Amino acid sequence: MSETNQEMLSPQVLDNVNSWLNGSYDEETKNQVRDLMQSNPKELAESFYRSLEFGTGGLRGIMGVGTNRMNKYTVGMATQGLANYLKQSFADLPQIKVAIAYDCRNNSESFSKIVADIFAANGFHVYLFDALRPTPELSFAIRQLGCQSGVMVTASHNPKEYNGYKAYWSDGAQVTAPHDTNIIAEVNKITDPAQVQFSGGSGRIEIIGKEVDEAYLSGIGGLLRLSPEAIERHKDLKIVYTPLHGCGVQLVPEMLARAGFTSVIHVPEQDVNDGNFPTVHSPNPEEPAALQMAIDKAVATGAELVLATDPDADRIAMAVRNKKGDFITLNGNQTNSIFIYYLLRRWKEQGKLQGKEYVIKTIVTTNLIAAIADAFGVECYDCYTGFKHIAEVVRRHEGTKTFIGGGEESFGFNVGELVRDKDAVVSCALAAEVAAWAKERGMTMFDLLLDVYYKFRYYRERQISITKKGKDGLEAIQQMMRNFRENPPKKLGGSEVKQIFDYDTLMWKFTAYAPLHPIDQPAASNVLQYVTYDESIVSVRPSGTEPKIKFYFGVRENFYNKDKFDQLTAELDKKIDDMIADLKL
Repeated sequence: MSETNQEMLSPQVLDNVNSWLNGSYDEETKNQVRDLMQSNPKELAESFYRSLEFGTGGLRGIMGVGTNRMNKYTVGMATQGLANYLKQSFADLPQIKVAIAYDCRNNSESFSKIVADIFAANGFHVYLFDALRPTPELSFAIRQLGCQSGVMVTASHNPKEYNGYKAYWSDGAQVTAPHDTNIIAEVNKITDPAQVQFSGGSGRIEIIGKEVDEAYLSGIGGLLRLSPEAIERHKDLKIVYTPLHGCGVQLVPEMLARAGFTSVIHVPEQDVNDGNFPTVHSPNPEEPAALQMAIDKAVATGAELVLATDPDADRIAMAVRNKKGDFITLNGNQTNSIFIYYLLRRWKEQGKLQGKEYVIKTIVTTNLIAAIADAFGVECYDCYTGFKHIAEVVRRHEGTKTFIGGGEESFGFNVGELVRDKDAVVSCALAAEVAAWAKERGMTMFDLLLDVYYKFRYYRERQISITKKGKDGLEAIQQMMRNFRENPPKKLGGSEVKQIFDYDTLMWKFTAYAPLHPIDQPAASNVLQYVTYDESIVSVRPSGTEPKIKFYFGVRENFYNKDKFDQLTAELDKKIDDMIADLKL
């Protein structure tokens, strides 16, 4: 490396690079590091300036060589650290059991086998799925098989360059505090691949598949069918489904068929499992463009509903026909609100609400869900972003209260306590059921959404994500958060800011008064919220899984005339535009 290139690198980067060049890494890996040193010092710095950490979605990063990249060594070291922590946590058990699944991404299968080999070499009994499976099925399998942990190899909806894995605990939920930080501490003790038991336990790996599928799908069937008569009368409802090249194709069509729907239309090009996601710019269902091929198929076939799942099939996107008959994509807040309204209404109509039921949303998800729950006399819990926090609430109330359903604005939802993560398989079946129930009442899904707004006010939300990649980007995001704390906005969208909530200090205050008040959350989180006098709300938080800072805007207004929906939408969108301008984004 030239002296000029070396001067560009921090001591931390150089230390990490040298540890790879001098450590127990194979020659192919070392040669790749040497190539970066000579040809691309900036990429070298990005690859080695830090080690991957567990965020809200677990271990996740761009694939390649380096401490900050997903590769067999970072996967191996993280897995050995997790294995060491499991040995400490379950030292009293004669046999520790783990389950492993993987999605369609490049290297997912090979990474899953590395994880399985390491766990087995550490003396664990390993259940490894025979082919790609949805993330929620992995969550189910952990509890079904009595495991102490599990790993899902996936980068969810991230671009094709990414992979990662989600680490799960014995309750089937992703790891939370203190386990997440304790695992990181154990991982940090692994400084050389020589410390990783990569082989030596193949006889402890048990291949699983159809038997778990059957138990999982049967369990989902017991959660739904709140309107069997409507489903029977509208079983031929035309539904287009796309897995966006992911593993949803394994189980979603089967689940829809078991739920009673006979006219599920595929998008053949997107049924193909492919980690390069060739037919979409991004496999993220939050982006309307990802659904375009499915919408085109729905238009051509006269379908009424479009459903899509992300690569690991834990998130659902929906497109419905509006008053003009054109397809529009619903955002996660709208989808969750429809689901909660339907579930609570049917539970009430069937006399199932006994006073101990509850729903959950995250602090950046629409407050419409809380308004719906309040109207039905059902408790609504707020928690941090990330479904592991929803699962934590479920765990806290297991056996004393009944979880009906809940979700987050980023297109994740779940029903009941069968799975402890967001679940697009059950959500697709629920969406079809809601559509049949609405049709039985002479409504489309869009009509149902307007009906919810009419009953509870029109809540309008928007999210903006600003990407800041790499080491410089991380520092820029941290500086933006500092600026918003030190210089909070005084007015948003024409209304003065009334309250400021800082979840990092777990305190909130009225802007006009000095006293601070505690926030009822179990731990701190780097989130800011501003609430105005007209009840508009802005939330600011760095993403836990991507190099982004996210802004969530929420406004609301009375909705008395359904014929003026477009007009009111434009007015609320203008208000959000003004709020964005006030923040100078």
